[in-house]
Amino acid sequence: MKKVVIFAFDGEPSCFAHVMINALDLKQRGCEVEVVLEGASTRLVKELADPAKPFHKLFVQLKESGLITAVCRACANQMGALKAAEEQGLPIVGDLFGHPPIGAWLDRGFEVITM
Repeated sequence: MKKVVIFAFDGEPSCFAHVMINALDLKQRGCEVEVVLEGASTRLVKELADPAKPFHKLFVQLKESGLITAVCRACANQMGALKAAEEQGLPIVGDLFGHPPIGAWLDRGFEVITM
């Protein structure tokens, strides 16, 4: 089984939509998929929790699928979204100076994609 982790860095909702649709598509294709929110994308945890925002339903689908396996602690804190991530029960990771270490996914045999 192919293993893919998508590290999302871009904080634009329309760019993050591509992360979400591709993650869900890869899962449907039988891949093991994980999504990591890093950088500016962490602010979307707070923004996309609002049902009035575009891509809210897609974000809910991504969360309910269990594909979000890490939200960067340092970046979510910087972007003012750490509390929102915690309230939503998303996994907060900061093993590498406050950030999720890409090496941890490489060690587990994942192909890393950044978007």
